[in-house]
Order: sequence, then C-alpha cells, then structure tokens
Amino acid sequence: MSQEGAGIEELREFALDVVRQAGREALRFYGKGRKDVKFDEDLVTEAELHLIGFFHDTLQSRFPEHEVFGDAPARKDYVHGHKGYLWVYDALDGVANFQAGIPLWGTSLALFENFWPVLGIFHMPVTGECFYGEPDRGAFLNNMPIGIAYSGEINNESLLLTYSRMHEHFRSNFPGKIRNLGCTAAHVSYVAMGRAEGALMRNVSYQDLAAAQIILQAAGGNLKFLDGKPFHLNEYFETRRVDGPLLAAPEGAHALIRGYVHNLGDF
Repeated sequence: MSQEGAGIEELREFALDVVRQAGREALRFYGKGRKDVKFDEDLVTEAELHLIGFFHDTLQSRFPEHEVFGDAPARKDYVHGHKGYLWVYDALDGVANFQAGIPLWGTSLALFENFWPVLGIFHMPVTGECFYGEPDRGAFLNNMPIGIAYSGEINNESLLLTYSRMHEHFRSNFPGKIRNLGCTAAHVSYVAMGRAEGALMRNVSYQDLAAAQIILQAAGGNLKFLDGKPFHLNEYFETRRVDGPLLAAPEGAHALIRGYVHNLGDF
C-alpha cells in the first residue's frame, strides 16, 4: 500500500497502534532476564531484534515507501511525497529495567517529514502510560492534554531526574530531590507533564531523544546543553550520539537549574 494521500490522522492512528502492539510483544520478554547475572544481554538482544523486526514488517505492510532511521545512509536532501517520511524507532528505552522486571521502560517512535517533526510517542506498557506530542497540537498522556506549569521556583519539593553516573561529573546543591529512574524518554516525558522540574542527560543517542523532544516541546519545554547553548537534534542525524550534558526543562528554567549543578572540573 502506498502512502500517497495519507494525512496526519492516518499517520497518528498507525503510530499509536504500532507502539501499543510493540508493547504487547515486548511483554513476552519482560522481566525474564537470568537471575544469576546482573544484566542479561542475550535476553535484551533477542527482544530488541524481535521488536525491530515487528516494526519493520508492520510499517512495510502499511507504508512501504517510508524510511526507517538506521536502515540506510543518512539522507541530506529534501524529497517530495511519501519518500520524505522518516520513522525513528527505539524498541527498548530502559533495557536494564526491562530485563530485571522493573516497570519503567518503554518504546519510542517519532515521525519526521523532510527533517521536520510530525509526531512523537513514548509508550510504557507496564504502567499503561502513553505520551504523545505533535507540533501545533500539543502533548497528551493517554489522550488527556498535558503541559508544563512552571512556577519559576525551585524548592525542597522540586525534582531533578538524572543519569546514573552524574556524581562522577557534577556536584549539586539542588534543594529538592534528585532521582535516576533508568529511562531517558521517561525522564523527559515526566518533565513534559510537570512531574519533574528538569532532566539531566549525558551520552544519549538520536533515537533516545527523537520522540521525547517532540513531546517536551509540544508541552512547553525544551532541550538545551547544560551550559545554556541551544540544542538542535538534526545536527546529530549522522553522528547519532550526543555526549551532552543536556538539560530538559520548562522554558525559562534552564538557567535556574544550571545554577545548582557544578562541574567537578571547576573545583
């Protein structure tokens, strides 16, 4: 079936359906990591290969001329029609949680048309949370609108989500709570719905951020480098990895949060 004539409603319906189906497929492997090892790499590899194959087969049957990020050399030119659509699929975000039976993991899916964001989805099958964002339409959690209501304050009830090795790079006097949930897209999505004031990241991939950034921006937040410099995801289309550090936060909050996070090299 050709994609000619497909509108945003059809694309949205397909994307939401395929991530939910992928979630059901993933649950067949969830929590079945070997108990005698800390991390069951074989299980994760088997699950990811299965989920990637599932997505490719489903996309091919519906939109055979669409591209998938990572399948071919990066395209730099603009093309007309259905060949300009690119899907960015991250089968498992939070793999350590996934193989250990911890519920904070999920599947990300983003769609770009000639490098412009169309939609982003992050679905966590165990918790039942499905985050969705679309430019000019807003962000949603399970069909309910979400957004960031930033008060302009950081206090002892504030929450900063971070990565596991933050203590090796930074010293913090953040007055609230600092937590690592082990899932990048979940961190960013929780900022998007106002559960956390910020999410600090380092050494993340293009696939980690593609859908999450769309959701965050649709909710009124943004990604910037920790030093305040702008971050543009498309600049990492070829290199695929961002060393960072990056900060996801409401508009206007980046500088305030940055003031609580100090590089160890400064001491």
